[in-house]
Amino acid sequence: MQWLSAENLIAVATAVLGIAASGVMLWFERRVPRRKRIGYRVQMDNPIGDDARSGRLNRRLGLFDEAPDMTDATLVLLRVENDGSQAIDRDDYTGPELHGLTAVFTDRVIRGVSVTQASTTAHLTDHFTAARGFGYEGNTLRIPRVPLNQRDHFKLLVLLSGGSVGGEIRLTGGLRDGEVHPNRSATPDDTPPLFGRAARLVTVLLTVCVVTLATLVVARDGTRPPIGCASGRLTLIGSTAFAPVLREAAERYERDCADAEAEIEVDAHGSTSGVRELAAAGEKAADGAPPVVAFSDGAKPNGLPELRESRVAVSVFALVVNDGVRLPRGGLATADVQRLYRGEITDWRELGGPGLPVRLVSRDADSGTRQVFQRRVLGRGEIANSSLDCVHKDDPAADVVRCELDSTDQVLSAVADIPGAIGYSELNLAGRAKGVRSLDLDGHPPSVDALERGTNDYPYREIEYAYTYGRPPADSLASSFLTYLTRGNGQNITRTHGHVPCYTPESLTLCAT
Repeated sequence: MQWLSAENLIAVATAVLGIAASGVMLWFERRVPRRKRIGYRVQMDNPIGDDARSGRLNRRLGLFDEAPDMTDATLVLLRVENDGSQAIDRDDYTGPELHGLTAVFTDRVIRGVSVTQASTTAHLTDHFTAARGFGYEGNTLRIPRVPLNQRDHFKLLVLLSGGSVGGEIRLTGGLRDGEVHPNRSATPDDTPPLFGRAARLVTVLLTVCVVTLATLVVARDGTRPPIGCASGRLTLIGSTAFAPVLREAAERYERDCADAEAEIEVDAHGSTSGVRELAAAGEKAADGAPPVVAFSDGAKPNGLPELRESRVAVSVFALVVNDGVRLPRGGLATADVQRLYRGEITDWRELGGPGLPVRLVSRDADSGTRQVFQRRVLGRGEIANSSLDCVHKDDPAADVVRCELDSTDQVLSAVADIPGAIGYSELNLAGRAKGVRSLDLDGHPPSVDALERGTNDYPYREIEYAYTYGRPPADSLASSFLTYLTRGNGQNITRTHGHVPCYTPESLTLCAT
């Protein structure tokens, strides 16, 4: 029978393995954070006293035998390591105390501590001072806020008395966007494996099935036409914040649908101007809808009933400041942001920051990013423009310097170059920009993952809409590209650029609201 062909059997096996592997990876992703992590493991817990209660007698000589409280003494070697995917700064520790981590040795008393580290990280020792919280009392050891690059580690050799070998040892503390967790016991400098034997076996089997299936398909017929592709020309206009997604999606569509000879141009100049340009093109079109799709950060203005909308993604935006602006809590309250953009705060010292004048770097009036900021955060419009170069006041009566720029890239560049500057940007672009830092709002970090999981109520976000003039024909390039973007391979592109695709089970509710 035809359905029992080699291709179909391999396809079914690949699908089953794919589902299983997806489940395993989903579990792994849920259980293992992808960002900041501090792991710890006990590499040695040995008696150096007589330890008669544990039945692990040993021979002692000298101070081990003669010093007070050494009859039940133990030595513990505790390794603390950054086993996450990002570096950890001192500000990433979230505890209210001066120190960053706390080690508790249940039912034992600390008698002394020695700090060791790898030869390549000798600078870490400078952080272990009493002024930075390093110390111990009873069974509790206070560990300072030590910055750790990826795979950096340090070790604590702790002398204890009382209790017994193998007693519970806990390391606690908080990390922004991360966790502190125990690792398995290992030899002193062994690196924990990222994937176990079962995960590697599934990966190998899945790879073999996919390669075999691809070989059979190519060998039998390499000229199958693309499915769902359309030919013609299409122009994508509107949001500059969403433009990187559109450029990559357009390139991928043209490559995937090479036989269809599609030409897609991205010409983004702002959400409002894009929507109005689409409406004007539709009115001038002699027959049918023009080959134009406008993308907007938020819903279209009123009075344009001919424009038909599609919800594409949830975009997350961020307030960004010059890297020299360091605030006590790493963010601002919404009320403080509103005061900044009313011109009521003129120096960062008023918010606990450095002695620098506030300079507001904004987008032009056509910007969807600006409109979302005004609607979601300020609750009103911004104050009047007072500067052309974002540094000097052209209006001497203005309380603060405020300038307007044409694109998100220009805003990020200006904020990075100007001391005391603050602006706003699409989150993914802000994360890649140098010289700027993103701010939390009301204690909520700008996080796409947290929004999608429903664990974050970060306010500066908006639905990304696609607008066409009326309903495009089903066989048109506009209809085909929108389907590709919202329900096809374009979903992966949208996600890699830091947006949440609307047509996934996790985000349907988020996009609906």
